[in-house]
Parts: sequence; C-alpha cells; structure tokens
Amino acid sequence: MTPDETDLADLATYLEGKAPDVIVSTERALGELTVYAQAAGIVSLLKTLKSNGRCRFEVLVDICGVDWPGRENRFDVVYHLLSPRLNQRIRVKVQANETDAVPSAVGVFPAANWFEREAYDMYGILFAGHPDLRRLLTDYGFQGHPLRKDFPLTGHVEVRYDDEAKRVVYEPVRLTQEFRNFDFESPWEGTDYVLPGDEKAGEAKEKPN
Repeated sequence: MTPDETDLADLATYLEGKAPDVIVSTERALGELTVYAQAAGIVSLLKTLKSNGRCRFEVLVDICGVDWPGRENRFDVVYHLLSPRLNQRIRVKVQANETDAVPSAVGVFPAANWFEREAYDMYGILFAGHPDLRRLLTDYGFQGHPLRKDFPLTGHVEVRYDDEAKRVVYEPVRLTQEFRNFDFESPWEGTDYVLPGDEKAGEAKEKPN
C-alpha cells in the first residue's frame, strides 16, 4: 500500500475501535475512505470526526441524498468531510426511510442547516432536531420531491402568474404538444417525418418549375 492508503487503513481501524456500536463497516476505494454508520449514532460519530485529534475533520463539505426506491430504507444520507490539517477526506453514509428522521448535524456543523434543508426538499428526508426544516430550492406550494426516482418528469403542477388575479397560481400540468419521436441515429440526414409547419415546404419542392 502507498503511504496514503496506509493512513486511510489506519484511520478506518481507529474509527472502528472508537465507535464500534455506530460504524457498520468501512470501505477504501480510489484513495478515499467511506464509513457506513447507523443513523441513530451519526451525531456522536460526527463529533468524533471533528474534535478527535486523530481525525480533525473540521469542515463539512456537503450533505446529500441518494434514492434507492427498491430498498426498504430507500435513502442514503451522505456526509462529505474534509480535514485541512491532515489533508484527508472522508465520506460517511447512513440509511433512512420516508418516515423515520435522521438526527440533525446542525449542532456539530452549523453549515449542515441548508444542506439538510436541501436534502429534505429534494428527497423528503427528515432530520430530527433541525431548527427550521422547510423547503429551500422549490416553492412552498410545491408537491413532491423532485430528485426521487419515482417523481414524474413533468411534475405534478405548473406555476404561472395570472394577470387578472394579480398573483401566482398553481394549475395541473398541461403539455402544449405531444412528445415527439426524434431520430438520433443520423443527425446529418435529419428526421424521417415532417415537422408541423413544414408541409408547405415539402409541397413547394414537388411543384414543377
């Protein structure tokens, strides 16, 4: 192993010894360490990663979600941490479902506030103890969670400004045209059907000079 891989292996062994009841397993791949943990113990694990002198992961880079619809706990909550002092990164993953909340990390990393709001907005992941868990990127009247894999591509409602009512209104989605079939096999030869509005161009070519 290279020195960096040895450091990651030592760190994984150290963490497994420090939090055996929280850490399920560890994985080293492509020069990065991933820790799989129990959701109930995520706050204590993050405190260890941040404050312990062997770890010193003092920067929370991101918290994001991953959707696995066919799994009982369909969500992965992924924490990305950075240690500027040791020049190391670590990834922590916990599993969650649609009803049970994951403990909020805001008390350990204040930056988790908006990251957790985004994960709630996009996936519907709940965070217990969050000071203000509400939507962040979508509108307050938005229905559903757009990064779930079972969310329809068209959405559920569309938003427009009604000039008569002088306000924003929500309406069922209306598609202005049917979905078209495009020919992607030969971009040089064009499509094998006539686009709406091009009928006259075709008739002009057929007329003799």
